[in-house]
Amino acid sequence: MAMTPLGGNGENSDIMSEINITPLTDIFLVLLIIFMITSSAMIESGGKINLPKAVATQSESRGTTVTLTPKHEIYVNQKKVSEEGLEAALKDALNANANKIVILRGDKDVLLGDTVKVMSIIKRAGALEIAIAAEAERVKR
Repeated sequence: MAMTPLGGNGENSDIMSEINITPLTDIFLVLLIIFMITSSAMIESGGKINLPKAVATQSESRGTTVTLTPKHEIYVNQKKVSEEGLEAALKDALNANANKIVILRGDKDVLLGDTVKVMSIIKRAGALEIAIAAEAERVKR
């Protein structure tokens, strides 16, 4: 804290004090950068996939997500599960969620047979609707 007397060296001089907030600002900026880096890493925590492109897409309310990767890995809400444990994991996730919507995120290189097999397991687990995630294709004009 810096203190400087006002009005000279007299006995009745007022003392002005200032708070130096530069170190506090530095700390907040470092914390902001750390949170930005860790939040972007958390978004990519599921399987790495390239979504297929579609001309007409619409946003879906949040539901339970099932991700299929080209390496035949299956994730339920970013948690890796085996094909045998998929139905049990889906039942638990659907019971914890109010809406029974499952969003299927599959890589464009995943075979149709694998996708149909997973969709049948999703229906057996009790999902009312299955939404298929796709990346919006940009229309060239």
